[in-house]
Amino acid sequence: MKRRFLVGAVGVALACSGAAALAQSWPTQPVRMVVPYPPGGANDVVARIYALHLQQALGQPVVIENKAGAGGQIGAESVARAAPDGYTVLFGAIGSLAIHAVIPSQKPPYELSKAFVGVSMGASVPLALAVRQGLKVADVKALADAAREKPGKLTYGSAGNGSTQHMTAEYFRQRTSTDLVHVPYKGSAPAVNDLLGGQIDLVFETLPALSSQMSSDKIRLLAVTSRQRVPGLPEVPTVDEMGVKDFEVVTMYGLLAPSGTPKDIVERLSSAMRTIGARPDVKAQLAKQGAEVKTSTPNETDQLLRQEVEKWSVVARNAKLE
Repeated sequence: MKRRFLVGAVGVALACSGAAALAQSWPTQPVRMVVPYPPGGANDVVARIYALHLQQALGQPVVIENKAGAGGQIGAESVARAAPDGYTVLFGAIGSLAIHAVIPSQKPPYELSKAFVGVSMGASVPLALAVRQGLKVADVKALADAAREKPGKLTYGSAGNGSTQHMTAEYFRQRTSTDLVHVPYKGSAPAVNDLLGGQIDLVFETLPALSSQMSSDKIRLLAVTSRQRVPGLPEVPTVDEMGVKDFEVVTMYGLLAPSGTPKDIVERLSSAMRTIGARPDVKAQLAKQGAEVKTSTPNETDQLLRQEVEKWSVVARNAKLE
């Protein structure tokens, strides 16, 4: 028995020393940053801004790999199954990861809280409530009143079932006791196109996806979903200001690593992310995309992910999503 104990203790000591040696020498090769969505979207844009500066901080290339599909799940699963050595990380949409974790039909083949360790947030992007120009509502209260007067008549588009856009509209529906009809699309672009064409009445969509249509006379922004007004759109009120108290939804993008990644590597990555996020040029780059820098410690990142899971589990349960 004593011999077995000694062998086990030696094994643990060797494993710990090996992890420590890995962390001290890391990185000695390029780091692969998986973005679970196609190029050009908000998640991809934010990831590329950070990757450019991370490779300077780490002294090794940080290579973006767009691994899209299944609403971000294909890329996320590939990282969850990757070796926890710091050479494969995920730059994903935190809300989408949380939403998939709480909708039974969309649950991934891994347990979110056990598959990843938080590194740092990168940015937050509020959504905007946009309506077609022909919809005669002046503000959020008028929209809610119209929806209650004609239940099941107003339609909203989303980037797909279980998307942050879908769940934000569902959250709004629950908070305002309104009956809105969901029209899912395969992405944000076709939903916005149909809003412009008048085929649907409204969308909750990220500002980057709406940015090219801000000056269009075919849609109107009624509100943003962040707690504070967006600096670039100071004239647009928040949903909270419009009477739906404590309503807040922001799409958060952040860096996660496979569970088991050495703590020293996680801390080094997190420190680099926070340093990069504090740079004025990075803040300016993100602001052009309608995003705001939001960095965090590993513990804070894990906590934010837990909060998102709790929030969307309530929404999904009330909506009876399967």
